[in-house]
Amino acid sequence: MVKHPGRLRSGMAIIPDKSPVGRSRDGAAAALRAVGLRLTGPRRLVLEVVRGSDAHPTAETVHQMVRCRLPRVSLGTVYRNLRLLVAQGLVKELPGPQARFDCNLSEHHHFTCLACGRIADVAGPLTERHSRPLVSRVASSGGLSVTHHRIEFYGRCAACRRKGRGRAARRPPS
Repeated sequence: MVKHPGRLRSGMAIIPDKSPVGRSRDGAAAALRAVGLRLTGPRRLVLEVVRGSDAHPTAETVHQMVRCRLPRVSLGTVYRNLRLLVAQGLVKELPGPQARFDCNLSEHHHFTCLACGRIADVAGPLTERHSRPLVSRVASSGGLSVTHHRIEFYGRCAACRRKGRGRAARRPPS
């Protein structure tokens, strides 16, 4: 399978990593220092793992990957560090039945494959011309002040469509 940078298998544009600091070890250390966090081995590795993945990993997945390099790290340590990284704005948490984490801090939306569960970034500009008027209508309809919004797409990714998986697709998370 050939990956095309900047494209989903279905041809939908995705967002390249635009984090100001690269995904390298030095980049993670610099990012942690920039927000005033103490540089610990587990913390740096947790950030490196999330930044090194475009799969929007769960805390358990991050834990498994961190344990490859720090075998004694606990799941609790990974959870605490993920929460801290989210609070400091270095990582985003995607809500759902099982929280997932995203290092892409730019404005974007997500596509979730109902067959395999893969989550892919969808560039915000693809929905921009539709979402701004919608936000304006929602705000004006009830005198609301909308601070932000999230648009999520669900379906089957190209790989699952090719394999014929997901014919009885799961329901999207509530």
